[in-house]
Amino acid sequence: MNEHHLKTRVSGRYLVESPDGSGPFPLLAGFHGYGQTTEDELELLRNIPGSDRWIRLSIEALHPFINSKGQPGSSWMTRRNRELRIAENERYVDAVIRKVMEKLPHDGRLVLHGFSQGAGMACRAAVLGRHTVAGVMLLGGDIPPELDGLGRMRTVYLSRGERDQIYTQKHFDSDVIRLRGAGIEPMVSQFRGGHGPTAEYFDAAGRFLAGVG
Repeated sequence: MNEHHLKTRVSGRYLVESPDGSGPFPLLAGFHGYGQTTEDELELLRNIPGSDRWIRLSIEALHPFINSKGQPGSSWMTRRNRELRIAENERYVDAVIRKVMEKLPHDGRLVLHGFSQGAGMACRAAVLGRHTVAGVMLLGGDIPPELDGLGRMRTVYLSRGERDQIYTQKHFDSDVIRLRGAGIEPMVSQFRGGHGPTAEYFDAAGRFLAGVG
């Protein structure tokens, strides 16, 4: 048996909200978690204080399925053909961000936000993508272990719920050490909660976003 791969074109989906006025505006791009949709991530971005002054972009993963709740959801990748999926995701995300920057008045600042599985995608977009970022916000998801060049993330907000059994304390501590080794002192937040955002998380996220220059 011989395995082959054929390149084809698929459509990716994303949502954009732009502030009132003529701009230019900074861009906040978000990546949802496993089994979620672009609407889920956009709602998360909306709850970050001060994000209404940013262009909010929520990008949906290319691999749809019906999740455990019987609703449409998507995944960024699985273990199969991992390197191929990573390269496809990089091209897709680069193209979406470029299109939004071309169509809307953008001031040059780009911050990436990732929740759970989307945290890995945010890291890859920052380190491997074509667009220079001003910062990266990671909630409940680890930095891909094979990823090098973490200094390209510039500034990082790293957070987890104290009862999160998916993004464990061990993973969190390891990511802090890796970032420091890359010359980044992350803003860290361990809030009361599990695998998901709380008001405490959003308050700290807003402070981070306000400090991005």
